[in-house]
Amino acid sequence: MKVHEYQSKQILKKYNAPLLQGIPCTTAEEVEKAAEKFGRSVVKSQIYAGGRGKGTVYNEPELKTVSLDGGVKLASSPQEAREYAECMLGKYLQTVQTGNEGKQVNTIYIEDCCNIESEYYFSILLDRSVAAPMVMVSTEGGMDIEEVAEESPEKIFKLHFNPLTGLADHQARLLAYQLGLKGGQIRNFIKTAKILVKAYLDTDSDLLEVNPLVLTTEDDFMVLDSKMTFDDNALYRHPEIAKLRDKSEEDPAEVEAIDNNLAFVKLEGNIGCMVNGAGLAMATVDAVSIFGKEFNAAPANFLDVGGGANAEKVKLAFRIILNDPSVDAILVNIFGGIMKCDVIAEGVLQAVREMELHIPLIVRLAGTNVEEGKKMIAESGLKVIAAEDLPDGCLKAAKAAAEYRKGAK
Repeated sequence: MKVHEYQSKQILKKYNAPLLQGIPCTTAEEVEKAAEKFGRSVVKSQIYAGGRGKGTVYNEPELKTVSLDGGVKLASSPQEAREYAECMLGKYLQTVQTGNEGKQVNTIYIEDCCNIESEYYFSILLDRSVAAPMVMVSTEGGMDIEEVAEESPEKIFKLHFNPLTGLADHQARLLAYQLGLKGGQIRNFIKTAKILVKAYLDTDSDLLEVNPLVLTTEDDFMVLDSKMTFDDNALYRHPEIAKLRDKSEEDPAEVEAIDNNLAFVKLEGNIGCMVNGAGLAMATVDAVSIFGKEFNAAPANFLDVGGGANAEKVKLAFRIILNDPSVDAILVNIFGGIMKCDVIAEGVLQAVREMELHIPLIVRLAGTNVEEGKKMIAESGLKVIAAEDLPDGCLKAAKAAAEYRKGAK
């Protein structure tokens, strides 16, 4: 789960992280009033995406009429802060992470300014290759870390730490040396780094990124921008964080899936996938990518209906897939175990009848009650393409999608 910058800073404030004063606002009037407390201020659009400062604000994403260049602006007066807010609120900010449609700006974060001496990159994340959390720092703060990793990897320093004990003083000191810090700067960095690591561990975060972490002219460190994401499976331990979820920032299909206990992730392809079991769903996505190349087909989603799904949940899964206009065919890949094949077949047939399915449907069944399931589908009289195994299902789905797309044109 993601949160906005201002929300992540509200969390970090509880750990006494070094933060500038800031106020979230939803109207231009609130922005002007908040900016009066600071004089000079930074006007920050709040969306679930990075690269806001380099983005473009559009009045309408389809028309591409520019309202403002950049979603983060320095205002020299409260009136200027209000003017920037009027150009952002209700508009659509497009960055390298949002796609062409952009994201609507509904909240502005007004923040105080500070005197910056240097900017650094600081993040904490899980390194799955060694099953341990890792701190990553760089002197290239404020830059896109992906570009730094590609062009100057030697400027990024990584350090793993024990999640049971947190970041030790000597580890934080080593990070400070890598950044070229000296004297009192080192002491202040150690304090800040340990605070951030504790916040990361305590909240079951899977990413805490500060970019930039700035050194002021007074040798103090300040969290100038922050991003936090959290492990969905641990949110039951943090109801106060779960309440921060902004559904308006998420894909509607993913929201509906989550609310109905379905695991769904939107992808960029044209083959809708409905599978039971996360491992099988991952294998299906990979298989469609491999066997669908001949027909320029790719998975449109990852969708796991779970091991104990019933006919109603299957119908819901169909509806979520069909709401995606890019889907040209649906591949159902089921291994009957807890959820038997005849139950899946029943849900599939109900969905086809009730939803007047107009795109090709390919079904591969295996496991418990597979013969009963296949018989139900064969005797239904509905246009359902049967597949013998997963490669066969992927090929048939890709071919059917290509024919459907050609006929639709």
